[in-house]
Amino acid sequence: MIRNSTFGYFLCFFDYYTSKILVIRSKKVGTLNRFTQALVIAYVIGYVCVLKKGYQDTDTVLSSVTTKVKGIALTNTTELGERVWDVADYIIPPQEDGSFFVLTNMIITPNQTQSKCAEQTSFYIIKQSILFFSGVRTGRCVNYNDTVKTCEVLSWCPLEKIVEPPNPPLLADAENFTVLIKNNIRYPKFNFNKRNILPNINNSYLTQCVFSRKTDPDCPIFRLKDIVEEAEEDFQTMAVHGGVMGVQIRWDCDLDMPQSWCVPRYTFRRLDNKDPENNVAPGYNFRFAKYYKDSDGTETRTLIKGYGIRFDVLVFGQAGKFNIIPTLLNIGAGLALLGLVNVICDWIVLTLMKRKHHYKEQKYTYVDDFGLVSIFGLIRHPNVCYTYCILILFGILTYTWVTFCNRLFKVVLVLYSSCFVIKKLT
Repeated sequence: MIRNSTFGYFLCFFDYYTSKILVIRSKKVGTLNRFTQALVIAYVIGYVCVLKKGYQDTDTVLSSVTTKVKGIALTNTTELGERVWDVADYIIPPQEDGSFFVLTNMIITPNQTQSKCAEQTSFYIIKQSILFFSGVRTGRCVNYNDTVKTCEVLSWCPLEKIVEPPNPPLLADAENFTVLIKNNIRYPKFNFNKRNILPNINNSYLTQCVFSRKTDPDCPIFRLKDIVEEAEEDFQTMAVHGGVMGVQIRWDCDLDMPQSWCVPRYTFRRLDNKDPENNVAPGYNFRFAKYYKDSDGTETRTLIKGYGIRFDVLVFGQAGKFNIIPTLLNIGAGLALLGLVNVICDWIVLTLMKRKHHYKEQKYTYVDDFGLVSIFGLIRHPNVCYTYCILILFGILTYTWVTFCNRLFKVVLVLYSSCFVIKKLT
């Protein structure tokens, strides 16, 4: 029995399966089949082809960004007096890659020189535990005031003021500054180039327009206050300690449509952390100095701890254009899904229907091939099978032995001929 079973599994290798059409006249099965087919067709046409544009080849955007800020602000402080600030004063540095910084607030320490002075008490108490000091300590203890003594330091004296930044900010007028953002993009796969200054924009329009979602959505000039308010922030509050804003430009282009439809979409959001529960080191600030020399050669500087808003211009985008390869791939995937519908319906019919045994009998039919010389028919009998296997094995061994003897005879013949020739020559 074991040998017959094993041989039966061996025979399954030689079975051939062909499709058989079985028409089941059932409203339930027919409705399920058509409904599933409709879902697959809706998915392929509606989602893959229409929504996701599966018939298109895609490419990601390459971009370059340049900016130009304009605006004037007036300040009147004890340290600097009345002063007008233009773009050369409040844009630091003058150019950055895809971003720009606008100075909005500052703490000014004027007339510093290289000398010795007493370390500040608040700075001394706060910072000495982390070994960060305002200068090089000389080792002497000097009077800070009538009641307090601190370490003497060699540094830029008088030392930097340790105070909170002014509120409201000194450069409150910065909210009315404007920035021209010039963005050039390219999709190399499709050899497509464009910029955010659209063909319909002329010089006269560019000199007077300011971006507005309702009236001027294509204008590339933005007022800083509008950018911050689009991100649902208050400019004056943000200008006190500074922060980071993101100007997002998205180019999603369907190149099967007219090129005029490919236009940038602008969105704005704050990028730095403003979590009230984690407000350590808020905002954005850094220090810089302006140096002078007196007539006697003494070097003097004005130290400025500047607070401001950094604007990062982030460009995203994807372009698509018809291509036969992704089209055929998605059509093939859709046809494969339609084939899966039959598999699902067959499984339901053969496992869940009441007459599943009847359907199974009708679906699978086993036919022996009597049209050919039936070696496989003879194999069905075990004794004939064993005899036939022995004959095949004997034939293989005989063929191998004859081949070996033939090759050996040729080798012996060649050696004998070589020896005969050598003997004649000698």
